[in-house]
Amino acid sequence: MLTIHHLNESRSQRVIWLAEELGLPYRIVPHIRDPRSALAPDSLRRLHPLGKAPLVEHRGRVLAETGAIVTHLARGSALLPPEGTPDGDAVRYWLHYAEGSAMPPLVMRLVLSRIPRRTPWLARPVARALVAAVHSAYLGPELVRHAEWWERTLSEDGWFAGGQFSAADVMMSFPVEMSARRADLSARPATRDWLARIHARPAYGRALAAGGPYSGAAAG
Repeated sequence: MLTIHHLNESRSQRVIWLAEELGLPYRIVPHIRDPRSALAPDSLRRLHPLGKAPLVEHRGRVLAETGAIVTHLARGSALLPPEGTPDGDAVRYWLHYAEGSAMPPLVMRLVLSRIPRRTPWLARPVARALVAAVHSAYLGPELVRHAEWWERTLSEDGWFAGGQFSAADVMMSFPVEMSARRADLSARPATRDWLARIHARPAYGRALAAGGPYSGAAAG
């Protein structure tokens, strides 16, 4: 049986969803964020030196990194077409893109947003000005470029890869949901429609019930 070490409000929600889509038997070991710092607890470090979620135990191995976990679990299924085929290569592109390109600016935005309120009150105007400058000069335009890329891709055939639901859509759910919390999707109908369709999938609903409250707002 697959064991999913699940950190609340985290990227590990995608692994629960994938297990439901694939019909894999699994059990969840919950790990709860520190209520003050929102960081992962030490219990995850006992499983892996970095102490990050998701972590899974499968066939005697502890696996880390969402993309690697998704590849391992979905290999041989319809959600991960064979490598070297157009659809298979497209899915693998999005598996890498989700964490390698999409998440860094989203994490940076989250971290920067927390700086002013954690700065001594006398220095908060300076902190707010610095955060605003970074957002204006780099972060804002970068996030727009990614959102436009998602919209253009989803406008073609409704899914991120291959014209049908795949592991690419599971991987992309976290960055898109995280982005959608602060973005107006009225001008991005394809992205809005994609979110509605993944949220309506029965496996997504079962995963949500199994994993607990989830907003897609956290970075880890």
